[in-house]
Amino acid sequence: MTEHPEPAVHVIGAGPAGLMAAETLARAGARVVVHDRMPSVGRKFLMAGRGGLNLTHTEDQPAFLARYGPAESAVAAWLDAFSPDDLIAWAHGLEQPTFVGSSGRVFPRAMKASPLLRAWLGRLAGLGVEIRTRSRWTGWRGEALVFETPEGERIEHPAATVMATGGASWPRLGSDGAWVPLLESEGVAVAPLVPANAGFDVAWSEVVADRFAGAVLKPVTLTFGGRSIRGEVVLTRYGIEGGPVYGLSSALRAALAADGGALVTLDLRPDLTEAALAERLARPRGKDSMTNHLRKAGGLSAAAIGVLREIGDIPPGFDKLAKRIKAVRLKLTGIQGLDRAISTAGGVRLEGLDPSLMTVARPGVFVAGEMIDWEAPTGGYLLQASLASGVVAAEGALRWRASQTPDMSPA
Repeated sequence: MTEHPEPAVHVIGAGPAGLMAAETLARAGARVVVHDRMPSVGRKFLMAGRGGLNLTHTEDQPAFLARYGPAESAVAAWLDAFSPDDLIAWAHGLEQPTFVGSSGRVFPRAMKASPLLRAWLGRLAGLGVEIRTRSRWTGWRGEALVFETPEGERIEHPAATVMATGGASWPRLGSDGAWVPLLESEGVAVAPLVPANAGFDVAWSEVVADRFAGAVLKPVTLTFGGRSIRGEVVLTRYGIEGGPVYGLSSALRAALAADGGALVTLDLRPDLTEAALAERLARPRGKDSMTNHLRKAGGLSAAAIGVLREIGDIPPGFDKLAKRIKAVRLKLTGIQGLDRAISTAGGVRLEGLDPSLMTVARPGVFVAGEMIDWEAPTGGYLLQASLASGVVAAEGALRWRASQTPDMSPA
């Protein structure tokens, strides 16, 4: 008689949250099968790391947690399970040493996601984790999971399920939000998926759109709703994007929904006081054009000058000009869609989850990562919380598995 293996814990989604859940489960001795609908795993993770993989941040805990807004208390519990220090130690365990950048952000020394992912997949293979690509979850049949595979439909009977299928940003990389109606049909409450960490629309003239698309304004300070963030703002044909924009995106998105527009203020010379800037601008410009004077005395780039001229004629008087440079007002008229957003807001509502991230409506099903209704700016906060939620969901799944099998000692 053939002995059947113990039921596996099935993890749906092979992004950071899903792979971290798989590792946590396998380390505790569970049999683990990971499913991903794409031909290869971690595609969004690899894309995010192309410009330098930002793992986490060294900010003090109160400031760190404040980045998660309304979800702060929930994320605090996740970080208790897997803290920034734990993440750094985990990366070092994969022989991926890290360093802290000048802004406090933590990066692997390789500055890429691919070496870390290769090492991680090697570790998972050593732990016996089975990864099935081109395996798309299509719902439940009773208590069983149904998958669409190249070989046809496949039915699995899980010991527990961890879902980490992502939100709906960058759908071409695998996160398409197709899980929403499947969970809603089971009574799981899901907040609408909307873009987070996305660019915003500005009705640029053809001059700015044609000449300065791709130009970076740095350093600048962007202000909205009494909150200011300093960093780099990128000009695009459609508007603006970049760290300060992403940091304010939640409030800007809400303003657009309520009022149809949002007025932000851009300080093009945040390193100078208004008085100091006016003093520089008052220097004789000789035969220099105003553009050259703004460049030499004002320290403005060609793109910054283009933005300054975009909102009206150069004001007379150096005091007024300095005031304008320190407070360029831009009207935002819309937000870019999910296909261009870095991450997603919305998802499975926190009130529909228990502290172990198990869905109340569907016991034995746990969720992790961007599927959950939380958001955070870029800077290490997204990846940190995603990985931590994977740990919490996996630990919950282990306890559930043990509770359903009386002769199995808790992991």
